[in-house]
Amino acid sequence: MLANMFIFFVLFILIGIPIGYVLGLAPVVGMILSGNYPISFSSMTIVQSLNSFSFLAIPFFILAGALMDSGGLSRRLVNFVSSLVGSVPGGLAVIAILSATLFGAISGSGPATLAAIGGVMVPYMIKEGYGKGFTAAVIAAAGCIGLFIPPSIAFITYGVAAGQSIAELFLSGVVPGLLTALGISIVAVYISKKRGYASSQKFSIERVKSTLKEAIWPLLMPIIILGGIYSGVFTPTESAAVACVYALLVGLLVTKELKVKDLYRILKESVVTTSTVMIIIATAGLFGRLLTLERLPFILVDWIQKSNLSPFMFLLLINIAMLILGSFMELNASILILTPVLLPIAKAMGLDLIHLGAIIVVNMTFGLLTPPLGIHLFLGANLAGIKLEDVAKEILPFLGVAIAVILITTYLPSLSMLLVNLIR
Repeated sequence: MLANMFIFFVLFILIGIPIGYVLGLAPVVGMILSGNYPISFSSMTIVQSLNSFSFLAIPFFILAGALMDSGGLSRRLVNFVSSLVGSVPGGLAVIAILSATLFGAISGSGPATLAAIGGVMVPYMIKEGYGKGFTAAVIAAAGCIGLFIPPSIAFITYGVAAGQSIAELFLSGVVPGLLTALGISIVAVYISKKRGYASSQKFSIERVKSTLKEAIWPLLMPIIILGGIYSGVFTPTESAAVACVYALLVGLLVTKELKVKDLYRILKESVVTTSTVMIIIATAGLFGRLLTLERLPFILVDWIQKSNLSPFMFLLLINIAMLILGSFMELNASILILTPVLLPIAKAMGLDLIHLGAIIVVNMTFGLLTPPLGIHLFLGANLAGIKLEDVAKEILPFLGVAIAVILITTYLPSLSMLLVNLIR
């Protein structure tokens, strides 16, 4: 059964079938060939995979991000950050990174963050003389921060699959997210100095005040969302609905850049994005369920116990495996497939399951930057109008930061889990 699943999984990937369909087709073919399960099992499991109240947060956060972007709030964030750091060498790169960090606290999505901030910053950076490959690499790396900084769709997916606190998982992503922002900012400034990417902006306290006045509304949004969650006023799912209402009212009544006629387009785009994610979650749920029923997690637990692998070596092996897998597979699909496999092993080794979630999400997120199928590389190249190989060359220094953040998240839990431990 497992052999058939994996053979057809690889085969379908190689012939170019989208991953959401591959995750459903491979198990169904495996079930038919083995004869161990009725076909009705697949439809029931797919429906059950989506039957979670917490998953409602995903469409709401996607919609909130789209409303914020169309309401001009992402541009206001960029202008405010620009007034603070625009005068440093490589200032535009740092602006893009910090703006992505702030927008990530609104959208919960890496690609959404990349598209929103990249759409504003890429033309500006290229116009100011930054190399197209470097610009695309900066935007691609900065987009990853949106998946760490709460609220995060990736952590919601893991929390549902593992039955863990989504509020604690959100906190576990804060330190890796800030370390990523700091690391790629340092690399961007260093490269900018070497290449002479100077800033033409001058620091002005008056400009800071004026841009802060405009940015106060988008800056309040993550405070409302996270403050409501951790004060117990509403759940993460309810916070996503609150974010939508807030973004809608601010866009229509405050900035007045969001028009009623735009709502149909925004809703349509959000539905398409949500459908893509939910199809993957549904079919990955079937794939993961069959892995569990075929006892793969328990086979691996037994192998690890007989091999006398230490927690250090176990974590090293899964880091390598996840980084490779993340470059080939969609993020949420990877999380849903790996979680039921790794949970029993982590429990047997006494590992913190919130910490495991942080490790999985950080690894899988940085897989978005690694060739051949790193989606952030494609999005960055598309925004800059260049070939994938031009971005791949420039992304290497930022991958060094990624590996450093992975190692810190994995082997220094006292740092990466600092905020989680404070509330426990």
